Amino acid sequence: MSKNTKKITILTSIGYGLTDIMGGGAFTIIAAWLLYYYTTFVGLTPVQGASIIAIARIVDAVVSLSIGGITDNFYKFKLGRKFGRRRFFLLIGSPLMATYILLWITGMNYWYYLFSYLLFEIVMASVLIPWETLPSEMTKDYNDRTKLSTARMFMSGTGVFLATFVPGRLIAYFGEDNAYAYFINGVFFAVLFAICIFISYKVTWEKELTPEEERELIAKSRKHKSFKETLITIVDVLKEYVSTLKIKTFRKHLGIYLLSFTAKDVFNAVFVYFCVFALNISSSLAGDLLSLSIIGVPITLVAGLLMIKIGPSNLYKISYSLMLICLGAYYTIYLTKPDSMVVMLFVISAIYQIGRAILDFTPWNVFPFIPDIDEIVTKQRREGLFAAVMTFTRKTSVALSTFCVGLILQWGGFVAGEKTQTPEAVHTIVYILVFASALLLIGALLIVFTFKLNKENHKILINEIERLKNNGSKLTVDPKTKEVVEILTGVKYEDVWKDNNEKITTATS
Repeated sequence: MSKNTKKITILTSIGYGLTDIMGGGAFTIIAAWLLYYYTTFVGLTPVQGASIIAIARIVDAVVSLSIGGITDNFYKFKLGRKFGRRRFFLLIGSPLMATYILLWITGMNYWYYLFSYLLFEIVMASVLIPWETLPSEMTKDYNDRTKLSTARMFMSGTGVFLATFVPGRLIAYFGEDNAYAYFINGVFFAVLFAICIFISYKVTWEKELTPEEERELIAKSRKHKSFKETLITIVDVLKEYVSTLKIKTFRKHLGIYLLSFTAKDVFNAVFVYFCVFALNISSSLAGDLLSLSIIGVPITLVAGLLMIKIGPSNLYKISYSLMLICLGAYYTIYLTKPDSMVVMLFVISAIYQIGRAILDFTPWNVFPFIPDIDEIVTKQRREGLFAAVMTFTRKTSVALSTFCVGLILQWGGFVAGEKTQTPEAVHTIVYILVFASALLLIGALLIVFTFKLNKENHKILINEIERLKNNGSKLTVDPKTKEVVEILTGVKYEDVWKDNNEKITTATS
C-alpha cells in the first residue's frame, strides 16, 4: 500500500477525476442513445428496450449495496493487500471496459442485450463505488479533498459533453441509418474509459495501515457468522436505512432529488425521438443539441457561488424555472415549426442545459448538511447511510422511469424500426418530453417552497449541537433555536439528542 505522505497536486486530482469521464459519459450515452438504438437498429420494442435498462438498473442498485462491503473486507486476500482493497477494482475494471462494446453489436436477441447490459452495469458499479472512497483514503485535509472533488466534477462534465458530441459526429459521418456509427462509438468510449481508469489507478493511493490495523481487519473479514446472526444483521441494516426517513428535511431533499432527476431522465430518454420524429431533424443534430451540456462545466462554478449567496431553495427555483420555460419553448417549436427552428433549438437547448447543470449540482451539495440534522436527533454521524439511501432510490427511480417511458411509447403506437411514425405515436413522444417532464419538475418545485434548510438555519442547528455537546441544558434552549430544530428535523425538540431515540414524536411545526 502506498504511503499517505504524497501531496495532492493538480495533476493528481485530474488523474483521480478521469474515472468520472466514464461515470458521467457512460450514463449519458445510455440515457440519451441506448433506448433509441434498441428500437431503431436492433428491432426491440420500446417495452423490451426499456425493460433491459430497468432490470439492469434494479440489479445494479442491489449489487451496489454489497460492493462497498466487499471492498472493505478485501484485505483478507493477497490481491487486496498487494494492489489495495479499493484500487484493485480499478486495475481489473480498466480492461473490463471492453464489455461496453458488447452493448452495440447488432443482430442479437433480447437475452443477449439484457445480459450484456447487466454485465456492464455490474462492472461500472465495481469500479465507481471503490473509486469514490479514494479521497478519504488519500488525505484527511479539507482543501485537498476539495481539489479532488472539483477535478471529479470537471471531468464528469467533460464526459457528459463527449457522450453527446462524439455520437452526433459519428452519426453525421456514417449516416443516420448506419448502426456502425454506434459500434464505433462504443469502441471509442470503451478504450477511453479503460485509459482513464488505468490512469486513476496509477496516480492514486490508499491509506497505509499499521501491521496491527491490518491484522485486525483481516481477522474481522475472516470471522464467519451463523445464518441467524446474518439474518439479524440484514434486518438491522434495513431498519437503519428506513430510519433516515424520520428526518423531515431528508424526506423533502429525497423528494426534490428524485422528482427533478427523474424529469431529467424522462427528457433524455425521448429527446432524440422528439427531434427525429416530431421535428423531422437528424439524430446527429439531436446529438449536437445535447452536446451543449458543455455549458454545465462553467455553470457549476457559478452555482457554487450562488449556493453561498442565495441558498439551495432559490438555486432550485432558478433551475426548475429555466427548464420549465424551455419545455414550453420546445412545445411551441413543435407546434409552429418556424423557419429559424434550428437556431431557436440551439438557443433553447443552451438555456435548458444551464438549468440542467444547476439541477445536477444542487442536491449533492445540499447533501453534506443532512447528516448534521440527523446528528441532533440520533447523536450519530451517518453520512454513509444517507448516501446509500440516495444512491439506491436514485437507481431504482431511473429503472422505473425508463421502463414507464418504453411502456407509454409502445402504448402510444410507436413501431420499432420505422422511419416515420403515426401522428398518435408522435403526440405520445411530445407529451412525454414536455408534459411528463414538466409535471415532475413542478412536483419538485412545490416541495422546494417548503424546504427550510439554508445557511442561517444550518448555523443555528450547528451552534445548538455544539451547545448540547458541551453539556448545555435542553431546558434553556432559545425559542428560535427550538423552532428551527423542529422545522428541520420534524421531531419535537424534547425528543432530540437522546441516547435512545427509537420513540420519537413528530413535531407539529
